[in-house]
This record gives sequence, C-alpha cells and structure tokens, in this order.
Amino acid sequence: MQTEVYMIRVFLLILGSLLASFSGYSQQETLQSHPKIVGYIGIVHPIVTFSSDGTHTNFRDNYVVGMPIGINIWKSGNIGFSSEIVPFISASSAGSKVNNVLFHPGILIALGNGFTFAGRAAFETSGRYGMTPVFNKVIKKNKGTNYFVAVPLPARFGNNLPSSFGIGFQFGISF
Repeated sequence: MQTEVYMIRVFLLILGSLLASFSGYSQQETLQSHPKIVGYIGIVHPIVTFSSDGTHTNFRDNYVVGMPIGINIWKSGNIGFSSEIVPFISASSAGSKVNNVLFHPGILIALGNGFTFAGRAAFETSGRYGMTPVFNKVIKKNKGTNYFVAVPLPARFGNNLPSSFGIGFQFGISF
C-alpha cells in the first residue's frame, strides 16, 4: 500500500512539473506570435544516387535540377509543418523536359543556431515514393527574408525500380 501511494505521489509530481513547464513554454511562445507562415523558393541539385543498379551522378549523362516551392507553418518556435512541390527538369544533348514532380509534405523541427530538420514524405509523379530527411541552415538573415542552404537525403521505393538513396544540395530564399 505504501509503495502505491509513493508511486502515485511521484507520478503526480512528474505530471505537475510537466504541466508547469508547458504552461511556461506557452506563455513564452505567445510573445513570438505563432503560428507563423513562411514561404520559400529554391533550387535543388541531386548530386549522387545509390541503388543496386549502381551509382548515378548528376552532370554525367544529363543534368537534373529541381525548383522547390513551399510553405512552412510554424506552430511554435520549435515545431512546424511544411508542404512543398518540386518540379524536376532533366536536360541532355537530346533536349530538356519536366521529367518528374514531387509532392513533399513533412514536419519541421528547429535545432537551434539557424539549423532545421525537415522529415518529409515523398510522392513522385514518376510512381516512386519514400522519405526525405533534410538538414537546413539559414546562412543570411535579413529583415524580411532569409537565405538558406540544405542537404536533402532522398530514399525512394516503388514503380518496379530498385530502392535508392541519394544526396543533394539545395539553396533558396524564404520570405
């Protein structure tokens, strides 16, 4: 009986501490005016893709570039939701075309010092799907805009193709 009473007291103490920290956190966040909506546009260059078919690098047989356009909705200073659309253009000696469009919703987690992690789901018009962890860093802050660089790490599956993992480089502006 004493053990149960002790466990209940410990549980209530922990619960009370958590509730107190959340209420203090909420008051602090109100001062920062959240939710906050931020738009952005950029350029993404796939660098290399690895699969059981081998290693494929951009610029070798053709050049692929993506143009991400997105909206971030920050619920607080630490967490948010993002949705982006990325049309990809492929150019080769035979010509150029939009070869894929990617729908990329995900969660944002602020890591501090201008770093953000985006955990994105990936749905491509090519029939591929997967996930893309993205590590982002603001490199220049202005009053109404921020310039950023990012490293997307796409993992893709489906459409009767081997699973693949890639590395890219992105830069852009948010407003």
